[in-house]
Amino acid sequence: MSQKEIRFTIEQDAERIPEKIYWEATDNPNEGLEETKAIAVGVWDQFHKGTLFIPLWTKEMEVFEMKRFCIEMLGCVADTLRNATGDEIMAAQIDEVGLTLTKRLQKEMQAAK
Repeated sequence: MSQKEIRFTIEQDAERIPEKIYWEATDNPNEGLEETKAIAVGVWDQFHKGTLFIPLWTKEMEVFEMKRFCIEMLGCVADTLRNATGDEIMAAQIDEVGLTLTKRLQKEMQAAK
């Protein structure tokens, strides 16, 4: 049996707001810590039968970047659901929400120019 590891390192300011987020993983082709602006980790709590969700982002994460990050996570959820359960209908519905939000974000970004 092999083991894989994912590690996050968070630098916080005095108010415990993330200033820097770093990550590294066993299967990452790049070696060492890599900096990122945001992470979101979901863990299934089998005792309470619910999801523990840990979203973190730095002060430098721009609003449009955060919106895109959230929309892309929806796509990942749809793919995961599709692969794990075979429920194409629910996955497609999640994908539709993502497409709707992508169009809205594109309009917001155009209006901001």
